[in-house]
Amino acid sequence: MALQKGDYVLLDYTILTKDDNRIVQTTNEEIAKQAGIYSPDNVYEPVLVIVGETKLLEPVEEALLKAEEGQELTVEVPPEKGFGERDPKKVKTISIREFYRIGKIPKVGDTVEIDGQQARVIDVSSGRVTLDFNHPLAGKTLIVRFKVVKKLEKDEDKIRYLIKRILPHLKPESISVEILDGGKIIKIRLPVETLLLERIGMIKASIAEEISRRFPNVEKIIFEDVIELKRGQEQKTQT
Repeated sequence: MALQKGDYVLLDYTILTKDDNRIVQTTNEEIAKQAGIYSPDNVYEPVLVIVGETKLLEPVEEALLKAEEGQELTVEVPPEKGFGERDPKKVKTISIREFYRIGKIPKVGDTVEIDGQQARVIDVSSGRVTLDFNHPLAGKTLIVRFKVVKKLEKDEDKIRYLIKRILPHLKPESISVEILDGGKIIKIRLPVETLLLERIGMIKASIAEEISRRFPNVEKIIFEDVIELKRGQEQKTQT
């Protein structure tokens, strides 16, 4: 059965530029390494998409609404449905002194923020810096290859992946979710290492807000902290 709006699915994808087959984004770690775009700070695994709600490129969303679980698809995205055409007016040159004032030495390839807008440094010469305020993929036709890895049916799984959106480095299986009292109460147990996170109270508040927004019948969310003690094991080691 084809997917419908509101379905929760896990999506693997790779985005390439059509003109040179350059991979610019992927959820696959091996592909990222082969393409030279791997970052140890990123999490490479299928991402949660709520069909019809998660912001996607228009042709991808259209294809997704015709897809089924397990299906692999390839979609072409022209500039006007992607990141727009390149606008020459968005390329500007400023004095390098503007950077010196903030103690920065600009280099070609840097991403900088000027007047609240991001730009790429594309040239530095003769005391002037040329900035490109176009999106890096503006003017590019893109090829998006994606696979619907899984459709989430259980509310417990949906909640796990909603939490993972907020705490992306957690493994879904490390998050315990219990739905009680006919769906009125949600009990959540996060891995013990999350206790060391900065602003964990605010993070839990964000999780509760997200769940309550998507599950209107929920009246109470309980976060349970469990620390397992291993005294017996330590004593055995000492003797």
